[in-house]
Amino acid sequence: MVSARSGAQVLVASNRGPVSYTKGEDGSLTAKRGGGGLVSGLSAIGSDGAVWVCAALGDGDRVAARRAGGHLDTADTGGQHVRMLDIPADVFTDAYNGIANSVLWFVHHLLYQTPLEPSFDEGFRARWASYEAYNAAFADALADEAAPGAVVLVQDYHLALVPGLLRARRPDLRIGHFSHTPWAPADYFRMLPDDVAEAVLLGMLGGDRAAFLTRRWAEAFAECCVAVLGAEVTHGDDGLSVTHAGRTTRLGVHGLGADAEFLRERAHRPDVDERLAALREQIGGEDRRTIVRVDRTELSKNIVRGLRAYRALLAGRPEWRERVVHVAFAYPSRQDLEVYRAYTDEVGRLAEEINAEFGTPGWQPVVLHVKDDFARSLAAYRIADVALVNPIRDGMNLVAKEIPVVSERGCALVLSREAGAYAELGDDAFCVNPYDITGTADALHEALSLEDGERAERTKRLAAAATALPPDRWFLQQLRALEQ
Repeated sequence: MVSARSGAQVLVASNRGPVSYTKGEDGSLTAKRGGGGLVSGLSAIGSDGAVWVCAALGDGDRVAARRAGGHLDTADTGGQHVRMLDIPADVFTDAYNGIANSVLWFVHHLLYQTPLEPSFDEGFRARWASYEAYNAAFADALADEAAPGAVVLVQDYHLALVPGLLRARRPDLRIGHFSHTPWAPADYFRMLPDDVAEAVLLGMLGGDRAAFLTRRWAEAFAECCVAVLGAEVTHGDDGLSVTHAGRTTRLGVHGLGADAEFLRERAHRPDVDERLAALREQIGGEDRRTIVRVDRTELSKNIVRGLRAYRALLAGRPEWRERVVHVAFAYPSRQDLEVYRAYTDEVGRLAEEINAEFGTPGWQPVVLHVKDDFARSLAAYRIADVALVNPIRDGMNLVAKEIPVVSERGCALVLSREAGAYAELGDDAFCVNPYDITGTADALHEALSLEDGERAERTKRLAAAATALPPDRWFLQQLRALEQ
């Protein structure tokens, strides 16, 4: 492990780390490695002199962190140096579920039913104190692990306060924050209590850079800084910057792309072929078209309206009955929150309704799967004629980028204009207002009706745009920008 005395030259901080642990009945621990852009990025720069700081998410993680003294065995992490923080379970739960996922996520994705929520009462204040403590634990760990002048990349809304807290502890560091979510418009952001809104913005402005997936989200952040803090925004040749209280923070845009090499290789392994055969059997009929969606049952993904649009397509365009199947993967998310459990139930209920209303002995209009299975997702990508990606709001949405890369016959993309991916893919997609059921049904009809030649050309352009900044380059681009 990188010693505390020499310190790490590059540090990443995120709620979830590159490995998770499950504890067996005999007390043994089993490590499972994850993937994604951060893993690819750290692998690209090598493990020497780099440390990943993350939180223990469950009981297995906490046991592993305690046994290892916080510094995990590199045999479990693929050679990466990982410091896992054993934050008290009640503090973690309040910070993660009570603030990050139930407040900040809702604000940035515009999810509140405002006649009834939010209500920021004493319970909220207690949870906010936990969020502050959770962020402080990360700042302490990063300050302890970092070499003089090191570069620190802090990830996402869970850790919005960390840059400012770390700046106070270690002013010598170069600190960046990256937001994987959208950023709320100023009027919506100001639903937060004034002191909390200020704390979030000041936390991120503690960094040298604050970066986003699209320019739209960067501009929204800048507008919030003006409205809440009275900050000054400069539009320079090298992009936006925000100046407040004598410090300037540069804003950056890094549009995370799909990893084409990995996806194409992984999509043709035997386990994917097996699931592809099973899906084709469920779909039935060689000539049937497929509308594919792959999402978690996250409120912002808009799965219910997508199903309603599909029902409107079948009702209003009877020529598609028995000729199309909606392959919908809705993998349960955040089931410890009641509102998410109810939403997941509604997805299942609506799929059953559509099948009961339109189904025939030889045709099931909706093929719904709720058990997370990456190989099956890739199988669906391969057979997609139409990809339906209609979020209410999304920082990027990598599914919109992944399906065109893997689809074998080419696919038409029906895309919400509120997805970050719209900025890069909108010209070759059928773009929709995510609230407009009729408009989405019409777009599905147009996408299904697209001639093979045009669909192939669109898919080629979509795939090129989708893979312009693959995960390893996305990470390294942020690192280099921070080092400048």
